[in-house]
Amino acid sequence: MIRVAIFDDDKVYADNLRLLLTDNDDYHLVGTFPNALRAIERVTQCQPDVVIMDIKMPDISGIEAAGAIKAAFPAVQILMQTVFEDDDKVFAAICAGASGYMLKGTSPDKLLEAIADVYMGGTPLSPGVGRKVFRFFQEQQTSRPEFYDLSKREKEVLAHLVDGNSYKMIADACGISFNTVNAHLRKIYEKLHVNSSQEAISKALRQKLV
Repeated sequence: MIRVAIFDDDKVYADNLRLLLTDNDDYHLVGTFPNALRAIERVTQCQPDVVIMDIKMPDISGIEAAGAIKAAFPAVQILMQTVFEDDDKVFAAICAGASGYMLKGTSPDKLLEAIADVYMGGTPLSPGVGRKVFRFFQEQQTSRPEFYDLSKREKEVLAHLVDGNSYKMIADACGISFNTVNAHLRKIYEKLHVNSSQEAISKALRQKLV
């Protein structure tokens, strides 16, 4: 069961999230908070696995709160939820330590999938956001391409990861099982000399591997 905490000042939206999570046995809502002023204290108390964080909140932004939470609790996964899709906010959220970025308006099924995906170490992103997030690395850094000996299937899986697809979406698109996706990703991380999906996406875009 995945323990989830919500930080969102939109009461109606937060209530809808609460109902969504409490109706599903795979998730346990451990707290709902209208602001992030005491984010560290609240995370300490409720001990979530995943934090759903709104960006625009009173007093302290969700991006600032995400950075503080990630610094204090590296194992906690942070999924940003917002109406914003501009590059600056997306990149700032990732830099602050967010592992996923979903737009409000995402379907309930996709949101539940994103929570599970980020909990499993994935990087769920709303469609079209993935390449925007890491465009910075393409524009700011140029690296000499290295040969990583990725197989055709590994390149396909990596391309789907860069596009922000969840593990389940990758499995469906490639016609393989969830466990096979995990096996391919472990091999990709080993070949790219990285330890996370975020690092793999960054290197893939920086060195134009996909």
